[in-house]
Amino acid sequence: MTGTLLHVFPTFDVGGSQMRMATIANYFGPRWRHVVMAQDGRTACAQRLKIDVTLVTPPSGLLARRRILRDLAPSRLVTYNWGSMDWVMANWPGLIPHLHVEDGFGPDEATGQLKRRVFARMLLLRRSTVLLPSQTLYAIARNVWRLPARCLRYVPNGIDCDRFALGDQGIFPPDPPIIGTVAALRPEKNIARLVDAFARVVAQRPAQLIIVGDGPERPALTNRVRALGLTDLVTFTGAHPNPERLLPSFAVFALSSDTEQMPISLLEAMAAGLPVAATDVGDVRAMLPRANPVTAKSTEALAQALLDLLAEPNHAEAVGRANAVHVRNAYDQATMFSAWAKLLQ
Repeated sequence: MTGTLLHVFPTFDVGGSQMRMATIANYFGPRWRHVVMAQDGRTACAQRLKIDVTLVTPPSGLLARRRILRDLAPSRLVTYNWGSMDWVMANWPGLIPHLHVEDGFGPDEATGQLKRRVFARMLLLRRSTVLLPSQTLYAIARNVWRLPARCLRYVPNGIDCDRFALGDQGIFPPDPPIIGTVAALRPEKNIARLVDAFARVVAQRPAQLIIVGDGPERPALTNRVRALGLTDLVTFTGAHPNPERLLPSFAVFALSSDTEQMPISLLEAMAAGLPVAATDVGDVRAMLPRANPVTAKSTEALAQALLDLLAEPNHAEAVGRANAVHVRNAYDQATMFSAWAKLLQ
């Protein structure tokens, strides 16, 4: 063991940054001791960890946070996204070596950054190492937050491509063809847009929609599906620990978000050999080969992209095969593990 890492998350519910941390911690095993604090007290992602991790209830107040940093004396403080910035402030001006990971923005900054948050990042992160998984975020950190290049590290997310390339048949009958998505059901994912787009699709051709994930938007989405008369065509699976078992059933993977940076679910779908229809957010356009339709953030555009892929299954399968080759070449997890090891040591 080389030291203790204190991870501070806004939430440790299941999501992209939480799953990435679990993957990294599981890979390195006992190399570090991990202490995790969830600001909202939600720790569902701890179930994805295969190693012992200490879950600690976060204290309130600047002095209490500083006291924990002194008493625990971790080898590194690792904070995630805006919701952990109180701990960056508590650590000022460098009590503990600090890595800040910025994965993107919530719904309150989906259409533009708040000036006070820009100023806080500009001031508080200048003495930290800041990890950014997308080129879009790197440009924001450099040009908007005005952070010096010496602070910034671009480390794309990576996945276990072999895990998602098993070629299983999937667990859902694929007739009629399935449009599927994997996402936390939060406002910024805008699954309502996907439901509305799906309603336009089934007005023209048979299809079904499978939504993998859970979150606060699920009741509203269930009501929306009912109001549109789609109950028999839409399945909510809830969160699933093994999406590789579900993805092979899909004919098309859909991403309908208002804001993303480098979504892991998109990499997983590509590794499973699926064609993708996605909104033009974050690095999505750069991540995907050009044959995948990347659309404006509108119901109509997303519906048309889905219809186009369903109308030409041979073309869609060829796009999916190209996606699988591309993700293995560009986003295999070995590169990610190597970069994180250097940043955490």
